[in-house]
Amino acid sequence: MNIKITGTGSYIPEIIQDNYKFLDRNFFDNEGNRIETKNEEIIEKFQKITGIRERRYAKDELNTSDIAYLAAKEAIINSKVDPEKIDYIILAHNFGNANNDSTQVDVFPSLAVRVKNLLKIKNPKCVAYDILFGCPGWLEGIIQGYGFIKAGMAERCLVIGADTLSRVVDVNDRDSMIFADGAGATIIEKTEEKGGILSHNTASYTDDEVFYLFYGKSYNPQADEKTKYIKMRGRKVYEFALTNVPSAMKECLDLANTDISEIKKILIHQANAKMDDAIVKRLYKLFNEESPEEIMPLTVDRFGNSSVATVPTMFDLIVRNKLGDHKIEKGDKIIFASVGAGMHINAMVYQY
Repeated sequence: MNIKITGTGSYIPEIIQDNYKFLDRNFFDNEGNRIETKNEEIIEKFQKITGIRERRYAKDELNTSDIAYLAAKEAIINSKVDPEKIDYIILAHNFGNANNDSTQVDVFPSLAVRVKNLLKIKNPKCVAYDILFGCPGWLEGIIQGYGFIKAGMAERCLVIGADTLSRVVDVNDRDSMIFADGAGATIIEKTEEKGGILSHNTASYTDDEVFYLFYGKSYNPQADEKTKYIKMRGRKVYEFALTNVPSAMKECLDLANTDISEIKKILIHQANAKMDDAIVKRLYKLFNEESPEEIMPLTVDRFGNSSVATVPTMFDLIVRNKLGDHKIEKGDKIIFASVGAGMHINAMVYQY
């Protein structure tokens, strides 16, 4: 028995927010001091470092659970499974439903049960729950679903990653330009087909690293201190990722008895193009190899960092031939990898 992804879906929001829509922002540093550098220069430097030129925002009337449902519906259609035969719905997110007209986030009831309701699944044995695992949440959901199927507790799982980060950013923080909205979903099932999940690897670093990403007040000293936003110690995150992600990916390859030369694509969490490129180069250096061109698809330049949605969205676009020349053929081995708040890292070797 093997466990494979049999269906994919994604929801890419319609609203395009390009970098120049930040020209009228008033940016402050973390000490509350107004940044006097011209916004044109801030934006130019930001794009050079991150590779992000635009990102996607969800319409006001759509919450995280709504876009999660839209991606899930596509994955179910793509897989041709009967929704009533799904055993688990695992929904990874970070901030629940964050309405534009409220400072509170809503996770009661959970987003997964709301998606189940929208899908009109009646089977009470279809268990729906959320996981909070930072940006690696979707991949950790896949690992959990894999465990359920491997243990004989399930035959198929729907795993979703969705976030609307645009609603929890501090508009006076330059890092607000990184974050975006989106949703990606997959069906995993047991199958007699060759391939599927070959290995996985997860680690949680919770010492000095635990608050590299956190919820904090606005950098604007005039803002309400009771309202919190997503905050990031960018340099620390960058250094952490470069130090730890390549080795986690190598461990995963070793567990799968797979050499780096067998890998056709690396689908890594899309947070910063420069960081992702450096991670992949360091991975290949561990094998005394040079990283090939086109090994790592990029979506962060157009979609920004949509957290848990980035990797499943990218995978969905590739298998549907909607991401340029990037293709995955039957039998190809690929790596999924992610890093994020916690700090968590995970990786998976998968044969398509």
